[in-house]
Amino acid sequence: MKKVLSIALVSAMALTGILASSTTSTVQAAVTNGSTVTVEKGDTYKSIAAANGISISALEQANGREVGGFDLIYPGETITLPGATTTDTTNTTDTTTDTAATTQAATDTTSDATATTATDSTQQATTDTTSQDSTTQSTSTTTGTSQGTFKISFYDPSVLGSDMGYGGVAANLSVFPKGTQLKITLADGTVLYRTVNDTGTFANSNSQQLDVAMPSSSIPSYGVTTASVEVLS
Repeated sequence: MKKVLSIALVSAMALTGILASSTTSTVQAAVTNGSTVTVEKGDTYKSIAAANGISISALEQANGREVGGFDLIYPGETITLPGATTTDTTNTTDTTTDTAATTQAATDTTSDATATTATDSTQQATTDTTSQDSTTQSTSTTTGTSQGTFKISFYDPSVLGSDMGYGGVAANLSVFPKGTQLKITLADGTVLYRTVNDTGTFANSNSQQLDVAMPSSSIPSYGVTTASVEVLS
C-alpha cells in the first residue's frame, strides 16, 4: 500500500514538473520586439500578458479585442503591448502636419490681407489721382485768359422785346466776337458765365463795357458795377 502511494506521489510530482515546465516554456515562447511581440506556437493572450507583466484586459484593449472575449491567435502574428508609442508618434506627426498647415494657412491669410491692402491702396491712389485730375480739369474749364476790368451794366432782353434769353452778354464785337464765352466776376464776388450774343447800345460804344442779360427781378439794385473778365473760349 505504501509502495502504491509512493508511486502515485512520484507520478504526481513528475506531472506537476511537466506542467510547470510547459507553463514556463509557454510564457517564454513569445518573442518580444520593442512594443510588440511575435506569437509563437503555444502562446495565448494570458501567457503573453504574464510574460510582459501586464493584465489580459489591457493587452486585449491594446489590440482592439473584446475584453474577456475569446482571443484566438496564430503563430507569427504580431501583438501590440499596452503603452506602445506607434499611435502617439503618428498623432505627433499629425499634430506637426496640422501645425504646419495652420502656419501655412496663416501665411496665406497674411499674404491675401497684404495683397488686398496693396490693391486697396492702389485703388485709393488711383481714385485720389482721378479726383485730383477731375478737380484740375474743372478748375481749368472755369479759368480763362484774363481780359482785365470792365464796367458792367445789366438789362432784361424780354423787356426790350428780345427772345435771346438770359445766357448772353452784349459786348463790343471788335473786342469779343459773338460766341465768345466769358467768366465775369463781379466786384461783390458773384461769378457769372455768359456767351457774347449781342452788341448792345452802351457796349457797342465802349470797348470796356459789358451789358449782362438778367431778369429784371434779379438785377442788382446798384445797377452798374465793375468786374474782372476772363475768356473761356
